[in-house]
Amino acid sequence: MNDEERFTALFRRHHTQVLAYALRRTDAARAEDVVAETFAAAWRHIGRLPEEPLPWLYRTAANRLANERRSSARQARVAGRVARQGEGVVADHAAGVAENAELMAALGELPVKDREALLLVSWEGLDQKSAAYALGCSVSAFKVRLHRARKKLAVREVQEGAR
Repeated sequence: MNDEERFTALFRRHHTQVLAYALRRTDAARAEDVVAETFAAAWRHIGRLPEEPLPWLYRTAANRLANERRSSARQARVAGRVARQGEGVVADHAAGVAENAELMAALGELPVKDREALLLVSWEGLDQKSAAYALGCSVSAFKVRLHRARKKLAVREVQEGAR
């Protein structure tokens, strides 16, 4: 199989999963851009992709999303400086509405690495070894992050139930 055929098969097999991954982490327009950039990177590295490329694709998408967040934060800081100078720039805060506000709030309270560990297993369906690869950490470190995330959510659930 040549590179073009391998990439086509890769794209057809994993596009929906990578798009779903991105959509759960950002708005639709940004998700499409992240997926496009992820598969562009896959094409550039087609000869070096692992045998099971999905964790690599998730890791690449996560890196793209992190770049987006850093860029947005920089833009917000610039907009803030401009607004303080009287230019009146107003940031758009309507990023979207979560279907389950309580779950999203609980996930939002978790540290980023713990949250990603939980989401890779729960939402993306990766096994621990693949999820650890996607996060760029050892399996042991991943297990600690996953345990910590589950424990924090359980504690929050108990606290919510007591109210």
